[in-house]
Amino acid sequence: MTTETAAWSSIWETDGVTRDWLAAVGREHDFTELRPLEGAYYDGALRVDLSRVTPNIALPFHPANVFSIADFTANMRDILFSVEEESEKLFGKELRLDLLGKVHDGGFWADDAVIAGCSGGTPGNIEAAARHLRTPAAKAASASGKTVPATDRGFSLSVYPDSQAAYRRLLRNGTIEALLDAGVVIRSAFCGPCFGAGGTPANGAFSIRHTTRNFPNREGSKPGEGQLAAVALMDARSIAATARNGGRITAAGEEAGYPAHTAETVDPDWDLPYRQRVYTGWGNARPEAALEFGPNIKDWPDIPPMPEHLFLGVASFITDEVTTTDELIPSGETSSFRSNPLRLAEFTLGRRDPAYVGKAKAIMQLDDGAKAALLARVRACPGLDTEIDLAAAGFASAIYARKPGDGSAREQAASSQRVLGGGANFALEYATKRYRSNLLNWGMLPFLTGTEADLAPDCWVFLPYIRRRIEEAAAGAETIAGFRLDAGGGAPRPVTFTLGPLTAAERAILLAGCLINYYRRR
Repeated sequence: MTTETAAWSSIWETDGVTRDWLAAVGREHDFTELRPLEGAYYDGALRVDLSRVTPNIALPFHPANVFSIADFTANMRDILFSVEEESEKLFGKELRLDLLGKVHDGGFWADDAVIAGCSGGTPGNIEAAARHLRTPAAKAASASGKTVPATDRGFSLSVYPDSQAAYRRLLRNGTIEALLDAGVVIRSAFCGPCFGAGGTPANGAFSIRHTTRNFPNREGSKPGEGQLAAVALMDARSIAATARNGGRITAAGEEAGYPAHTAETVDPDWDLPYRQRVYTGWGNARPEAALEFGPNIKDWPDIPPMPEHLFLGVASFITDEVTTTDELIPSGETSSFRSNPLRLAEFTLGRRDPAYVGKAKAIMQLDDGAKAALLARVRACPGLDTEIDLAAAGFASAIYARKPGDGSAREQAASSQRVLGGGANFALEYATKRYRSNLLNWGMLPFLTGTEADLAPDCWVFLPYIRRRIEEAAAGAETIAGFRLDAGGGAPRPVTFTLGPLTAAERAILLAGCLINYYRRR
């Protein structure tokens, strides 16, 4: 989860907990101690006493919008008012999110809850939720004929184990039965709620979830189509406590009778469901077996190498503070096209800038007349080498966004741009290292611009001798000079951008056109 805080990378020490878990699943021999060498130097240190951490809630529309649940409940009207203001800023007054209307009877009331996915659906989390729902107080409520989560307010709790192996463990130790008895809806092992393929909240609803993200377009919310829900992130134990109260936001441990944490135990046969049905190819090759491709599985299109000179048409100009990978390429409706790069690319920026795909295609299909007009304008660039061979120029599209790439590691956020003829991104900064790396791996230049005014919607950027500049680029930040050609005409304007540090391998990948080409040439 460190990446969800916009950390560019993280390294964790292994400890006794790691060893114990590996031993429990018969893999203690795989344990390797990871720790910094003596004398390791750090710019700073932030020490967290985990025993003092209290349950938190991350309110819409970002995992970083965090408050302790105690602070939230004490100041809920002021905090919710600010969320409503942010909603109006993002979506306009037409999509009004009424959160203050959910404050009544001494609390704030959620409409539903989900525990799911790679972060929430782990056996330990689900077992802890079940323990909380079968405390003496919970059993008494159930015995009175009123199931715990389902009340006259309509609140519901759904649980999605994170794997079939986890599902098996929860069945064997009675957790599934306890949850069903409490009125919890048990779903199949599936990560769908994170991207809206399951457990989609109702329009206008407030849903609490132990998942990874709560961006505006996550969890099935589609503001562009008039459907808007608010998602808050909480821990599984607090979700269970909230369920016991029929949906009133409650922190774990807030009420008497909260069960103590118990150590996890793992069945040594935890992977039996996989051994029974999944082919393990390591050391067990079957070269005679032919791969079968369905009609929706397509090869990648040929991707050209870096040209000598490059024209970049800015096909999307996004001034949001942050642009998430889910906005760059949405999940949910795109899941059936993950093996069809051409069809998948049709969804690029669909939730944020629906005009982008058409503009990118127009640049990719630029006719000779339009290219000639651009070349004629370039001739007027001040200080341009008169001997430049403009016939060696390539044409590609580009995206400008202030801070793109927040969220999941989805490489399709970059590859879909490349399939549509993308050649670069321009940004004030990149939200994550992995998105920048994905751009590099797909042969797209990850430019940084000093100011938003360096670019304009629908402008062109001409980069002479770009291939030579990449070949000669030093390991430090490299400045790339070019010219801006505005859509409305006018004289070309000199502009400069930086690429940041490039390794020798990254330069070679950019020159080859993408990582696929790079490996093919090797």
